[in-house]
Amino acid sequence: MSTATAIVSSTHVDKRLGALGTAAVAEISKDLRQLPADVFALYVKTKGAHWHITGAHFRDYHLLLDEQAGQIFAMTDEIAERTRKIGGTTLHSIAEIVHNKRLSDKSDSDSAASMLSALATDNAQLLVSLRHSHKLCAHHNDVATTSLIEVWIDQTERRFWFLSETVNVDHGDRDTRE
Repeated sequence: MSTATAIVSSTHVDKRLGALGTAAVAEISKDLRQLPADVFALYVKTKGAHWHITGAHFRDYHLLLDEQAGQIFAMTDEIAERTRKIGGTTLHSIAEIVHNKRLSDKSDSDSAASMLSALATDNAQLLVSLRHSHKLCAHHNDVATTSLIEVWIDQTERRFWFLSETVNVDHGDRDTRE
């Protein structure tokens, strides 16, 4: 009997989990339940900035934030489906999103620069969470989830980069001569 067959045949491992095991699934699922909560919160904040941003660069910011919001929203389904594939449960309600999210509810709408800066901060915080999840999944040898998280890290780094550079450019546009 092969090792894989022995693992799947074991009474301690649910057949749909493969080699992960119930303890790994429970730990990974708990962690993955927080990710879509954070991602939903970031999506709403990004769309809020998209809807409310004003100023000289309105069109550029509006389009940038719409693109980023679409990318963020797409992550939610991938995270939830991955959680279900390994046998875990995911979010069912807004109350569960509120309970599981780690991102701040604070929303800054004083200026375009403050909104973009706040979103850059939120993306940086999401990066910390994604890296933690990556480490956890790698520890349990959950290669598929680890690979998906690597893509989300890359996407989040790009969003952070764009937002940070946009804010830096905005600060650089100011005439500091007196």
